Amino acid sequence: MVIDSRTPDWVARGTIAGAVNIPWTGLDAKKGATELDIELIVVDGFGAEKEDGKWDFSKAKTLVMFCNGMWCGQSPRNIHSLLKLGYPAEKLKWYRGGMQTWNVLGLSTVKPQ
Repeated sequence: MVIDSRTPDWVARGTIAGAVNIPWTGLDAKKGATELDIELIVVDGFGAEKEDGKWDFSKAKTLVMFCNGMWCGQSPRNIHSLLKLGYPAEKLKWYRGGMQTWNVLGLSTVKPQ
């Protein structure tokens, strides 16, 4: 699953087709995300399960995250938040080039509806 970790103002400028926008703030309790908000993203969006307060990531999706580029911290923040929950590191990938490299390479982008 391809995740655009940028905030909606960045995504509005263009994103990779098929990417799902999960802003880094949506997984960060310090930025206002509630435990329920985070749980809904991780369960409904990523396929993890939570029972009796314990996470099961055996059926969770592999995530490929990107943001603006290697200088941008939005994807690393999402990755850090998920690792803190116990999301398996082998299921977390980071496209370090982000939108900066994507655009330099002339690859197509879409604007969200």
